[in-house]
Amino acid sequence: MMIPVLTIDGPSGAGKGTVSRLAAKRLGWHYLDSGSIYRALGLAVTQQGVDLADAAAVAGVAKAMQLEFECDEELAVRLGGIDVTAEIPLESTGSIASTVAAIPDVRRVLLQKQRDFKQLPGLVADGRDMGTVVFPEASFKVFLTASASERGLRRYKQLKEKGIDANLEQITNEIEERDRRDRERATAPLAMASDALYLDSSDMTIDSVVEEILNLVRKG
Repeated sequence: MMIPVLTIDGPSGAGKGTVSRLAAKRLGWHYLDSGSIYRALGLAVTQQGVDLADAAAVAGVAKAMQLEFECDEELAVRLGGIDVTAEIPLESTGSIASTVAAIPDVRRVLLQKQRDFKQLPGLVADGRDMGTVVFPEASFKVFLTASASERGLRRYKQLKEKGIDANLEQITNEIEERDRRDRERATAPLAMASDALYLDSSDMTIDSVVEEILNLVRKG
């Protein structure tokens, strides 16, 4: 039996996580947050003091990493049994994640782990290369984006709401730099699949974005 997959790709801060979780809940499908996999690996590498320039060592951490997701209204992430949910969205974690994600050996190690999430009744996969690399055969594909200034403002508000000190200009600059690095990396660069629906969420509400995506699935 064919297992339906909905991929939602796009740059950091475009709202992929929230939109993907809501879509998965409405559809009753499983959920994969690929970004958190790489962010958790970034945390693991940092905790173990591994040199980011040592590709083999980073890949070794990826192989041994024990990661659990619990997705309800919010995403809970446990690394080695320890709750690291609060550390996952930090800009410093994202920067390290972007660096380790550019290592070919690391991507190969984590590729199959991501594909194993594909189970009945279906899967919503959120990331940067879900529709181009991980699930190129996906039935439904979306590329969700927003302007760097809007994404920076969203992340700034998220951090402030959690009581985390943040600088809007610094966050926006880091987002722009990460976008450039993700577009230019040799392995699985950030790109829109040729058969994906393009959505710019800069001036859209979360509900309207989710509805657009659900309409795509309903149309089959």
